[in-house]
Amino acid sequence: MAGFQFNTVADIRVGAGAAQQLGALCQQLGIAKPLIVTDPGLVQIGLLDPVRDGVARVYDEVSVFSAVTADPSESVVEAALHALKTASADGVIGLGGGSSMDVAKVIAVLATGQQSLPDLYGVDQVTSERLPLVLIPTTAGTGSEVTPVAVITTGATTKAGISSSRLLPDVAVLDPQLTLGLPPHVSAMTGIDAMVHAIEAFTSKVKKNPISDTLATRALQLLAGHQRRVLSHPDDIAAREAMLLGATLAGQAFATAPAAAVHALAYPLGGHYHMPHGLSNALMLPAVLRFNAPVCEALYLELATLLPQPVGPGVEGFVVWFEQLIADAGLPQNLSDANVPEQDLPMLAADAMQQQRLLVNNPVMVDEPAALALYRSAWEGRA
Repeated sequence: MAGFQFNTVADIRVGAGAAQQLGALCQQLGIAKPLIVTDPGLVQIGLLDPVRDGVARVYDEVSVFSAVTADPSESVVEAALHALKTASADGVIGLGGGSSMDVAKVIAVLATGQQSLPDLYGVDQVTSERLPLVLIPTTAGTGSEVTPVAVITTGATTKAGISSSRLLPDVAVLDPQLTLGLPPHVSAMTGIDAMVHAIEAFTSKVKKNPISDTLATRALQLLAGHQRRVLSHPDDIAAREAMLLGATLAGQAFATAPAAAVHALAYPLGGHYHMPHGLSNALMLPAVLRFNAPVCEALYLELATLLPQPVGPGVEGFVVWFEQLIADAGLPQNLSDANVPEQDLPMLAADAMQQQRLLVNNPVMVDEPAALALYRSAWEGRA
């Protein structure tokens, strides 16, 4: 076995109502003036209220920055940093999906004034300290609460990643009550996103290891075992907690054994069409599974045993199980249904080649012709 390193969050708190203890938690971290970073959608559906109330049990003043957008740009990061400085905040609470948590991670570093945003891009470029940081996911999807990565939109269609263990929060809080208000299509997309994390970690070419394997398999059991229940019974708190924990375990898995071609091909779809990340992953998953099958057959068949029955025979049965889940969730079945123009496929394939940090992890090499074939397969969908 090759040597490997595993880093994760030191303190993870799980349970319904866990957010009510945020005030005491912030005190333990030495925060005098906390700032909550979130998005307007969560404010609108009332998910900010229990978190703010939990902080307000201890703090007289709770500042909020609620202007995070999907695929947050550098200007959003700068606006959040300005809000932090205006409030004289000395601790950050990231509340929401991956976008809000990523912005929270980045401004917690930038607030120290030791580095600028462009200095942070890349792997292990963060040299400065950061403010105390708490991350609270409201979707069972991204796993950002336990990953050392933040992704920021740097241009009209381009993104850049920041990867550093210093982005890991002091505490991750998993409160399933905060996921109860999610629309069904969001629950579906984020759940499939988390399953992609588990699958790609389990088959990662470069850093697959026994710890990531253990996390990935348990994550897939929890996610696949409860996804349909969450969609049919959205108020089932036990199912919501299982999904939330599964997403976190998948995040821990792919933080060590990185994601691969599904994510690499999904990013251009988000960049060009502002497609939700979970949806772009769902659209690319079947095509990539079939592409990788000649190399990953044994691993895919092992994962197939973790899925709720019925699962058809062979790798094709494994792939069809996910295609059926995507269909039953009411998501688009292919890139054509998602309004991606066929003439754009060569452009997407060329753009995907910029994601070499992900493509190197894929068990089968993906060059530009292969990427184009994968996009075409995803555009046409199920035969």
